[in-house]
Amino acid sequence: MPKSIVDIPKKRRGRPSTGGRREGVLVRLEPEEFKALDAWIVTAGRGMTRPQAIRRLVELGLEAKPARPASRPGRRLRAQELATKAIEKIIDPSAPSEERAQRRRQLTKGPSEFREDRIDQPRAKGNEPT
Repeated sequence: MPKSIVDIPKKRRGRPSTGGRREGVLVRLEPEEFKALDAWIVTAGRGMTRPQAIRRLVELGLEAKPARPASRPGRRLRAQELATKAIEKIIDPSAPSEERAQRRRQLTKGPSEFREDRIDQPRAKGNEPT
């Protein structure tokens, strides 16, 4: 009996595989951002492509520690205590206690013209900006 002919597998045509199906993200950048990205690639000195650089920058961003909040309630109270102690050293000890308390209050709160401009303090209902 003659031997049968073995099928030769067909070669795949078209674009080669990219290593599996992953979710892609399209990112549009402004010309200034492209310039900054290209400058970062040059400073990194690894001869990477733009997609590689973007992936690396995303990795670096995800590894970075999140920024701490700007203010904490405990820190504010501690700063107020330290300011009060420093003011107590400056204020004339021979002044009456009421006058010392008034001076301390004025120094910790700040001048009225500055208080109106502060953005970290809630405004009084009658002092809303126009």
